[in-house]
Amino acid sequence: MLKGAGYSNADLEKPLIGVANTWTEVTPCNVHLRRLAEHVKEGIREAGGMPVEFNTIAVSDGITMGTDGMRASLVSREVVADSIELFSIGHLLDGVVALSGCDKTIPGTIMALARLDLPSLMLYGGAIAPGRFHGRDVTIQDVFEAVGAHAAGKMSGEDLRVLEDSACPGAGACGGQFTANTMATAAAFLGISPFGANEVPATDPAKDDVARTCGRAVMRLVQKDTRARGLLTREAIENAITSAAATAGSTNAVLHLLAIAYEAGVPLAIDDFDPICARTPVIADLKPGGRFTAVDMHRAGGERLLGARLRSLGLLTDTATCSGRTLFEELDEARETAGQEAVRPLAAPLKPRGGFAILRGSLAPEGCVLKLAGHDRSRHVGPARVFDGEEATFAAVQAGSIQPGDVVIIRYEGPRGGPGMREMLAVTAAIVGRGLGDSVALVTDGRFSGATYGMMAGHVSPEADRGGPIALVRDGDMVTIDVESRRIDVAADLAARAAELRPRPRRALPRVLAKYAAGVSSASEGAVTRPFEDGTSPASPERGRNLDGTSPASPERGRNLDGTSPASPERGRNLDVPAGSPQGGSTLGEGQRHG
Repeated sequence: MLKGAGYSNADLEKPLIGVANTWTEVTPCNVHLRRLAEHVKEGIREAGGMPVEFNTIAVSDGITMGTDGMRASLVSREVVADSIELFSIGHLLDGVVALSGCDKTIPGTIMALARLDLPSLMLYGGAIAPGRFHGRDVTIQDVFEAVGAHAAGKMSGEDLRVLEDSACPGAGACGGQFTANTMATAAAFLGISPFGANEVPATDPAKDDVARTCGRAVMRLVQKDTRARGLLTREAIENAITSAAATAGSTNAVLHLLAIAYEAGVPLAIDDFDPICARTPVIADLKPGGRFTAVDMHRAGGERLLGARLRSLGLLTDTATCSGRTLFEELDEARETAGQEAVRPLAAPLKPRGGFAILRGSLAPEGCVLKLAGHDRSRHVGPARVFDGEEATFAAVQAGSIQPGDVVIIRYEGPRGGPGMREMLAVTAAIVGRGLGDSVALVTDGRFSGATYGMMAGHVSPEADRGGPIALVRDGDMVTIDVESRRIDVAADLAARAAELRPRPRRALPRVLAKYAAGVSSASEGAVTRPFEDGTSPASPERGRNLDGTSPASPERGRNLDGTSPASPERGRNLDVPAGSPQGGSTLGEGQRHG
């Protein structure tokens, strides 16, 4: 079969290196990855390996935002990880280079590499160049905010169209320090991406050379038997959290780094993020809360300059990286461009603490993530405006019924209740576009786009669909968000209301969403899908994952490769749940107000 595909005897004597591509024609984030893959394969061949390219999916957050299609976004992270893992174990690969672009493909690829524990690395396709509108740089964030401005009569329809036509001028992922660039930066600090590789913009001619270098680099990892989990240590994950905090990056980094740690078998809890953020100043002046794009940061000195600043504060630990050099050896190469302003001097940070905080309280007993970028508020007290689902909320904002001081509650958008934990950028951008960004707070069991800024608390756990307190909030309840005390509370007799709570009627779900809803964990645990009822990681020592290269079908693997049903009790994954059954997840959203 392999010879029929064009491989020779000489080819098959070489290490087989998977090139896991997330190329697709649907989004600029990934549209150029076919070209990059060719250069990765050249580097693999030059270093004595045999590349085997294969593809997986990508779901565009920016395109699906504000629609039912957004429910597929977080689910796609698991599909990306599952499909790369499945192909690699099925074809007995010796190493993997994963190519990522749009938001969920970055954590999805790294999760797969953590599961496989092969010599491997991840290359990000790079950021898009900023668009130009009325003499200024713009990103997709500006388009979403313009929708709100247009609804408020602050922007003409013609200007909105011109902005829409200008914001995305070519290939590459969203240009601010949104989720993609936050996770691409984190990947370098994790050591799973070569320093300086991810930050090269998508359309920079140097990106092809970077791809070729990554092909050669994976062969060095194969020769030295340097495996993914040897890089994805607790210390490396803390370095990655530090990078996200220092760049005021996306709150999605909390969700994704929890998931990566889970797949790597590294103990990590949501509360571990807060002390790291508290001691890390924001020193990168990046959109959405700042002035510059990822391309600007690359020109200023990039990841190495950022890391050198953080190292001088004692905020990083020296760890191994996929380049073969240690983190600190990489940072020794830092160079700062004269006159740059994207990375601030340590004496003049943008903020003394990182871009997000972890809050708990009567509204979020298992925690939530509060965005601190783009505002200076440390406390907000206001009446709840409660909505079941994003659509009803967006309609209320566009109709002008949200008032200064309100706390907008969007529920039944969690990992299971959505399902899929949609991002609320359409709502948050509309709020900002109507001039309410500094006076309204938003709380949800869903997520926020990395392009969101303002006082926004997401990932509220337990989610409404699991009977969390957010399901019990009513219009007019006073909600308090206090950054200093790390509290989020609602003034109401929640215990009395809990006794009256009844399950919501469920709609039939597409089968893939029903499967996801049946197995997904809480957002406070990374919204991972767990194959084991006891919740342990596939990489946990008690699971007997044979890192010494023994057969994937070994009994101690704990993986039912013997043909037992996916719905077997030990799987904990009810893949045969019929649509509409109580186990099949929640509704697609009634768009209904609950007062």
